[in-house]
Amino acid sequence: MTDHKSIQVTLLLNRWQAGDKAALDSLIPMVYQELRQLAKAQLQRNLKNSIQCTELVSEAYMRLVDTQNISYNDRTHFFSMAARTMRRVLVDSFRKKKADKRGNNQTLLTFIDDSTTENTQIIQLDELEDALVRLEKLDATQAEIVTLRFFGGLKSQEISEILNISTRTIRREWAMARIWLHRQLN
Repeated sequence: MTDHKSIQVTLLLNRWQAGDKAALDSLIPMVYQELRQLAKAQLQRNLKNSIQCTELVSEAYMRLVDTQNISYNDRTHFFSMAARTMRRVLVDSFRKKKADKRGNNQTLLTFIDDSTTENTQIIQLDELEDALVRLEKLDATQAEIVTLRFFGGLKSQEISEILNISTRTIRREWAMARIWLHRQLN
């Protein structure tokens, strides 16, 4: 995204949070395509999609704009929250479906490490969510990196900008989080 467009999104977020309803109407078309890209990245990992891309974007967006207690600092903060919200939507959808089916049609995700093609793991969404909750208690930064990388589809450089941590540190924390998650999920 260009700097100009990024600044525009940030300004619209600020105006909307200050009570300007017209700013929200202007914001929607500016962020919709990026939200769709986030959703597509999520759904491509899901081997048995129970939710469509448009539905995931709509549900996440409704949760994002319905939140009164969150103040979005800027565009990157908004998309960071979008990744987290999509994670919650997917987990809620998975758990509802799992409860309805009693586990007969479980949703499996492909956990791919971008650094190597042979390091692919199939996991259940609820197991990943439970592991991430435990990781958040141990190391909130690592859990955030996993969420942004796995659910947000962001690269190390983008995560570095969002979390204001060096790219090198992001890569190191990602490597440690991957090892920890691998142990938890096996």
